[in-house]
Amino acid sequence: MIFLEANLDGLVVMIFAIMFLPTIILCIIGAILLANKKKKAGKILIIIGVVYAIVSLGICGSMMA
Repeated sequence: MIFLEANLDGLVVMIFAIMFLPTIILCIIGAILLANKKKKAGKILIIIGVVYAIVSLGICGSMMA
């Protein structure tokens, strides 16, 4: 039997990018909107970012385990 080694570094990086990149982008845009006196839109984007983080940590986190 031949044992093959697989390099899964790229897969781990991609899963972490899917978990955190949209959250970071949404929170940055929300903070910019909050600073520009568009408080309702900024709060909504930050809330969407946090909810996305919670859901993605649950789904992708379970895939990592």
